[in-house]
This record gives sequence, C-alpha cells and structure tokens, in this order.
Amino acid sequence: MGTTDIDSRILLIGDVSKAFLDVDTLGAFGIEIQTDMLDGIEVAVKSRFDAIAVVIPSTQTELNSALKVLRRHNQNTKIILLAQMSQEPAALNFVGSSDNGGAVADDYLICPVRVDKFYHFIVHGSPMTHAPMPPVIGIGAATQMKIKQLEKLATEDELTGLKNRRYIWEFARQIIEHAKKESAMVTLLVFDIDNFKHYNDVYSHSAGDDILKQAAILMCRCCREHDIVGRIGGDEFAVIFWDDPHRKALHTEDERRSAQADHPKEAIFIAKRFRSELGKAELHLLGPEGRGILTISGGLATFPRDGYTIQQLFQQADNALLEAKRSGKNRIYLVGRPDSDIADIE
Repeated sequence: MGTTDIDSRILLIGDVSKAFLDVDTLGAFGIEIQTDMLDGIEVAVKSRFDAIAVVIPSTQTELNSALKVLRRHNQNTKIILLAQMSQEPAALNFVGSSDNGGAVADDYLICPVRVDKFYHFIVHGSPMTHAPMPPVIGIGAATQMKIKQLEKLATEDELTGLKNRRYIWEFARQIIEHAKKESAMVTLLVFDIDNFKHYNDVYSHSAGDDILKQAAILMCRCCREHDIVGRIGGDEFAVIFWDDPHRKALHTEDERRSAQADHPKEAIFIAKRFRSELGKAELHLLGPEGRGILTISGGLATFPRDGYTIQQLFQQADNALLEAKRSGKNRIYLVGRPDSDIADIE
C-alpha cells in the first residue's frame, strides 16, 4: 500500500469483476461493495460517502434513473462511472446529462483498471483523457498539460484529432464481444482517398494534410454521435457503426434478428452521404479547381455476417476496398457484392 492513506469512504456498486484487474485488492482500500443496484442505492441513502462508483451494466435501461436517485440523495458526493471502452459513448451521455441543473455523474474511468489507480483518481482527481477536469491541487499547470498531452497521444491521431489505430482496434474488439452477447450488429467501413499520392506530389504535403483534415471533419459530421471514426494510417480511415445503446431497449429480439439478415442500411446511408459531401468540398490549397474532385474507395463488412472477429472484419473490408480500387475507384463495396457498389443499393 505504500504511503496511501485509506481515509475516504467509497461505495462501489455493480459487478466489480468487470471493472478491475486486481479485484482481490479492493478490501485493502476499505471500499464498501454492493453488487446489486437497489441495495447500493439503499446504502447510499442511509450513509454518507465521499465518492460513489457505479459499474455500468451491460443493460442500461434503468441506469439513468438510478443515477438520478443517487445524485438526489448525495449532492456533495462524487459519482464516478466505471465503463468498458465500448460503453464510453454511454458514459459520456450520462456525464453530460443533467438533473435539475446538476450533472447526473461527475466523470468516468475506462475499465478494466487497477484498484490503486481507481482509488487515486477518486481521492486526488487525476486528469482524464476523455473529459476536461478541474486543476489538480499540488500539481503545476505545466505538468498537468504534459500529462494530458501524453494521454491524448495514446488514443488520438495528432493530425486529424480522430481516434488512432490502437483505439479503433481495441474498441472494435470490445464492441464485437458485446454484440455477441446482445445479438447486435457491428459494421466496419474502411476507406482511403483516391489518388492521394498525386495530391501530395503535385500540391505539396500541406495540401495532403488539408485533405485528410477535411475528410475527418466531414466524416464526423455525417456519422451518428455514437459511431467511432478513426485514422488508421496514411490516408486510410475506419468507421465503426454499431447499435445505439440508448435505443437498443426499444427493439425486440425479433427486430434485431431481422436486422441481421439485411445489409447495414444506416451505415450505407452515412457512407453515401459522406461521398456526396466530400465531392462538394472546397479545398483552397488545390487552387481554383479544388472543388468536386475528391473521391474515396472503401469496403463495408458487417458482424456477424462477414466475420466473427475484428481481424476477420478488417480483412473482409480491406478485400472489398481493393476490389473497389480495381473496378475504377470512387465506390464502396459491400462484402459479397463485388458486382456493384453501395450507390446501386436503394
């Protein structure tokens, strides 16, 4: 334990096995654990805690109501969410939502995490990569900035601000494991800029960087809030389309099974819209002819129809992308449909 002082009362609610790498050490930190949400709420109402941590469950239909109750009875207590990487959009939604003017939750941690790191975050408020935090007492501004920069480099692409390859692969791996349990769909789009080397050679690398930044902005605008957009290398991008966790409760099992038999219509619609917007983009570094000349080629692969792992989906999407290139570029192919691109799908 070293010099750590166990002087903060912390209540932990939920399945701790999903949240920590070293669950056995929880007892050494004096953390009270309630695995059932209702029992946790009852304890939180009767006692005062410095912090309450809630493990986000796989089914989140009642979580918002539970957090509101916890907040109502613990106005001055930090409420922290413990989320899997695939649950980060949901965590952001809960942290950003409000109840009578106050945040439902204060922040979140991506799990699994070590217990000592969790405890240090609860007690000292260490800065996170995903959300702005108030200044940490005792740490200089320059040191805080350096920490934030290092954390950002671990998950984001420096040029475009999108998620990087490491993040995309890990998120996709986790969301596929989640989809296996929930009978959900995950669709991967891999695409690159047609003739990108030409733009770099003729108009300079600054123009090439401008194209990549523009493509990143347009793709994010076209996607839904919970979809994940990343740059995975050079002029190659990846987008993970997945079921909205807040709408999942509205769909029946029959509807989900029916959806798996169809092509990923929302992903196709978004990809079509992106191609259209990119074609209308104005790129001033390319001069007066820099409008309406950018095109992409890509491939779409869907879990579970086209692959059962992230490696299989990337391989299938890459193969479809190569087929699109061979067929004349400026098109996106679905796996299993090499005779036509998404433009021919109504």
